[in-house]
Amino acid sequence: MTTTAQASDTYFPARPSTDEAVRDLDHAHVFHSWSAQDEINPLPVASGSGASFTDYEGRELLDFGSQLVYVNLGHSHPRLVQAIKDQADVLPTIAPGFANDARAQLAAMIAQVAPGNLNHVFFTNGGADANENAVRMARAFTGRPKVMSAYRSYHGATSTAISLTGDPRRWSNEPGDGSVVHFFGPYLYRSMWQAETAEEETAAALRSLEQQMILEGAGTIAAIILESVVGTNGILVPPPGFLAGVRELCTKYGILYIADEVMAGFGRTGQWFAVNNWDIEPDLITFAKGVNSGYVPLGGVVISDEIREFYAHRSFGGGLTYSGHPLACAVAVESMKTFVDEGILERTRDLGERVVKPRLEAMKEKHAVVGDVRGLGLFWAIELVKDGETREPLVPFNAAGADNAPMAEFTKLCQAGGVWPWTHFNGVHVGPPLVISEEDLVRGLEVIDRALGELDRYAQ
Repeated sequence: MTTTAQASDTYFPARPSTDEAVRDLDHAHVFHSWSAQDEINPLPVASGSGASFTDYEGRELLDFGSQLVYVNLGHSHPRLVQAIKDQADVLPTIAPGFANDARAQLAAMIAQVAPGNLNHVFFTNGGADANENAVRMARAFTGRPKVMSAYRSYHGATSTAISLTGDPRRWSNEPGDGSVVHFFGPYLYRSMWQAETAEEETAAALRSLEQQMILEGAGTIAAIILESVVGTNGILVPPPGFLAGVRELCTKYGILYIADEVMAGFGRTGQWFAVNNWDIEPDLITFAKGVNSGYVPLGGVVISDEIREFYAHRSFGGGLTYSGHPLACAVAVESMKTFVDEGILERTRDLGERVVKPRLEAMKEKHAVVGDVRGLGLFWAIELVKDGETREPLVPFNAAGADNAPMAEFTKLCQAGGVWPWTHFNGVHVGPPLVISEEDLVRGLEVIDRALGELDRYAQ
């Protein structure tokens, strides 16, 4: 008699085991995000360990972008892998309507490290739906329709989240949520207000934001959502006083403050949440990515006591089948414990200040193509320019094809040097796993340094 396993082996295609086989099957059947399908050739990855991943030819690449800035504890961390196995042995899944030990423990742990009175967690599957549900809560709580978000932001690809997004990924998805209002956030290197100091930039950005609130009708605005440190769109660290000023404006006009910590949270800046760098207490915090290094999809909204009490006797109009999935929560619990046991936050702050910052500042002095460097922890950007005086970007905004040739060249140079870089427009970002060894961190920065040397010929 033919067994079920044998029958399935003849019924379905075999799991590919070579570079060529993976490429062929991927191209034939996988539809990739943010891509023209016939113009891409994704690299097949066979395995990963620590700060590196390995292709099917045995080539090891330093992961300088932590995939999509989420593998904070690196690839195949043994404690995280074991946590998934242990949970799968006990309870692989349970619906969100039940109470679950892993889910409850994780919520309590997140509440413990969240600022102020943010003591409750609504779990989602990722960052976009975390932002969707935070906006839903804000609108219900305030009874107002509008939400303000910044240009040079990314908040996800679902309907409201992509409307909140301020970069070109929004364009092809319009029309979207018509009640979203975009504003200019602080960006001293390219100041909208010709500010010359961080203090001037903060004051001008807050004046502009308040005027826009007034002209939009502050009484119509439910929330403002901000990446605590802008991620893909430039690692824009807010100047001193800006987030505190936003908090004051929100309080003044009865607007909720949503801190999007999907990328910057869970250790990336050397703090549990990036807002902790400035002692800020938002009304809602959204998270995902680094909470469990992406080993199992998980996100969520951390909720203040006041907003939780609003729903004490009224139903929240939202839910997800996999909310608080036990496998995802179990690995997140182990991840947070690992952060403490291995001193990840302290280590991240040290490596950022002692290793990354001085080397990037040296690159700025050395290379004509480097206009600015900025960051916190292991979350940094190198902004590339054609002209240091005019600050003309090395490639045009949203460049593609031939216009993007210098950045494509940079990527190839880094890959040839054993580093998988993280780039966006005219920016080179540094965001390796937080467990990267100092030796590998320095080696990766040296590869970037050499590649920038090749790009210097583009600078005027």
